[in-house]
Amino acid sequence: MLEAETLYSGRTDAFVVACDFAGEICAFAGGDGALRFVSPGGRQAVIELTEGMPLCLAPDDTGRGFLVGTDLGHFLDVSTDAAIAHLQTFPRRWVEHVACHTGRSSGVSACAAGKQIAVIGQNRKLLKRLATDFTITGLAFDAKGKRLAASHYNGISLWYVGAQSEAARVYSWKGSHIAIAFHPGGEAIVTSMQENALHGWWLPDGAHMQMTGYPTKIESLAFSRTGKWLATSGADTAVLWPFFGGGPMGRAPLELGGAQNIPVTRVAMHPRHDCLAMGFADGRVSLADIDTRQVIESAASANGAVTALSFSADGRHLAFGTELGDAGILQVRINP
Repeated sequence: MLEAETLYSGRTDAFVVACDFAGEICAFAGGDGALRFVSPGGRQAVIELTEGMPLCLAPDDTGRGFLVGTDLGHFLDVSTDAAIAHLQTFPRRWVEHVACHTGRSSGVSACAAGKQIAVIGQNRKLLKRLATDFTITGLAFDAKGKRLAASHYNGISLWYVGAQSEAARVYSWKGSHIAIAFHPGGEAIVTSMQENALHGWWLPDGAHMQMTGYPTKIESLAFSRTGKWLATSGADTAVLWPFFGGGPMGRAPLELGGAQNIPVTRVAMHPRHDCLAMGFADGRVSLADIDTRQVIESAASANGAVTALSFSADGRHLAFGTELGDAGILQVRINP
C-alpha cells in the first residue's frame, strides 16, 4: 500500500531545471542561476552560482554533494555545506549532462559539453577525455560503473571506463536520439527519439528494439530497480515496457496513472520497490505500485508542468519541481 505526505512545499520563482538528493538534503537547480538546498524539515539555503546557470544535476559519489553543469562551461561538485570544487571547464560550451556511479569500487563521474566528455575519478582528477562526432544528448553509466554510454544523433557510443583506448563502440540507428537509459542488468540500452519513439540495443549481439505509438516526444525514461520495467513519459499515462518474458518486442506495454488527457512529463523509479512516480503537465504528481496497479495522487500544483522528479537513494523521499518554480518534497511509505 502506498502513502505519501508533503514535507516541504515552496516556490523558487524560477524554472526548476533538476532536483536530486544527497542523503536527506534535496537540491533544486533553478533557471535563475541558484541552487536551493532543502532538508525534509524545511530548512533552506540558497547558493548563487557565479559559475553560470545550472543546467543539470546529480548526486556525487560522497553522498554529501552534487555534480552540477553550467551554461558557462563549468563542471562543479557543490557540497551541502556550500563548498564548490571545480572539476573541469569547457570554454564557450554548455555542460548539459552529468552522471555519477556511486559504487565503493568506482566513484567515477562524467560530464558532457557539446561533443566532448570528461571522465573524473574518485580523486577528482581527470581520467580521460572522450569525443563523439555529434552533440551529446544524454549520459549513463552501467550498474557497475565500468561502462559509460552517450546518446547523440544517429545512435549511441559506448566506452569501457578503465580501458586505455578512447575509441568507442558505436551502435547506430538513423535519427535524433535525445535521452538514454542503461538497463540495470547491463545487457541493454534504450534511447528516446525526436520522432516520438524509443530505440534500443541488446548489447551482447547488437540486436535492435523499436517501440513506437507515442503521441508526443519522450523526454523522460527510467528502468525499475531490477530492470523488469522501463517507464517513459510521452503519453497521457506512464507507459511501462516489459523487459521480461521475451519483451519488450511483441509485448504490449502497461499504462498507469492517466486522467483527463494530461500528458506525463517526468517519470522516476523507486530505488527499492517496483513503484513509479509520475509528474504531469498540469503540475500533479502521482505514485503507482506497479504490481498492484494502485495509483495515488500525492501532490498538486497549479503552477506549470513538472520538469524535475527524483527519489532519494533510500526511497523515503520524492522531490519535484515545475516550470513555473514550484518545488516540493514528499515522504513516501510503502507497506507490502
